[in-house]
Amino acid sequence: MDAASVPLAVYALSLAPAVVWGFTPVIEKRALSGGGRPLQAALTVVVVDTILYLLALLARGEVPFADLSAETLAVFVLAGVLGTAVGRIAIFAGNARVGASVSSAVVSARPLFATALAVGFLGEVASLTTVAGIVVLVGGLAVLSVAKGGDLSGWETRDLLVPLAAAVAFAVGNVLRRFGLDAGATTPLEAVALNELAALVALLAYVVARGRRDVFTAPPRTYLVFAVSGVLTAGALLSMFTALSMPAGRIAIVDPLVATAPLFTTLFSYFLLSDLERVTWRIVAGAVLVVVGAALVTV
Repeated sequence: MDAASVPLAVYALSLAPAVVWGFTPVIEKRALSGGGRPLQAALTVVVVDTILYLLALLARGEVPFADLSAETLAVFVLAGVLGTAVGRIAIFAGNARVGASVSSAVVSARPLFATALAVGFLGEVASLTTVAGIVVLVGGLAVLSVAKGGDLSGWETRDLLVPLAAAVAFAVGNVLRRFGLDAGATTPLEAVALNELAALVALLAYVVARGRRDVFTAPPRTYLVFAVSGVLTAGALLSMFTALSMPAGRIAIVDPLVATAPLFTTLFSYFLLSDLERVTWRIVAGAVLVVVGAALVTV
C-alpha cells in the first residue's frame, strides 16, 4: 500500500500513543525512584485502564465479550498476557535499571521483531531496506550501550536485555492484536478491554503465586503517579487499537510510528528528570538511530 493512500487518521492515531508513552516513563521513573516498584507500577496501570474500559463498555450498553468466539478470546488473552503483563513488567524494570530515556530507546527496537512476525504470520510485505534498518538499529543500540547516560546510579550493558525483552513482548502483542482486529470480530474498545483484563488476571496470579505483598506497601504517592499513567495509557492503547483495526493500519505503519516514543522521552527526560538521569548527546544519537532504523525496517 502506497504511503499516500494511507488515511491521515492512521498516522494521527499511531503518533498519539508515541507522545503519551514518551511522557509516561518520565513520571513513572520519578515514582520508581521514590519507592515504587516495577510490579506495583504494572499492576496499578492495568487496574486503572481495565476499569476505565469496562465502564466505557457498560456505558455503551454492551455486555462485554458476550459475542466473541473462543478463537478471538484466545488471541486477545494471549496478547494481554504477553504484550501487556510481561511487557509492562519488563519496561518498568528497564526504567528502574537504566533510566527512562535509555529504556524507552531500546524498546523502540520493537518494529524489528513486529515486522518479522507480521511478514511471517500475517503475510505483510517488507522492503529490502529492512537490511539497512537492522544495521542502523543495531548501531543505535550499540551507541546506547556506551552512552554513559540514563540512570545516575549507573548500569551495565547486560541491563539493556530487560527493555529489549519488553520490545519483543510488545511486538508479539501487537501482531496478535492486528490479527484479531483484522478478523473483524470485535470493536477496538472491546478488544483493548479484553487485552487489559487478561493482563490484570495474569499479574494478579503472579502476585499471589509469588507472595508479592510488597506491591501493596509502597509509598502512597507512587500509586497516584502510576494511576495517572494508567489513565494516559488507557487513551493511548485505545488509539493504537483503533489504528490497528483500520484496513490501512498495517503493523509496518502503526508500529514504527508508535516506536518514535523515545524521541519524546528523551526530550521530556532532559527537562523533567535532570536530578535523576543524565541525557547525553550519545543517548540522543542512539535514540535517533534506533528510531531511524526501526522506520527503515518497516518502509
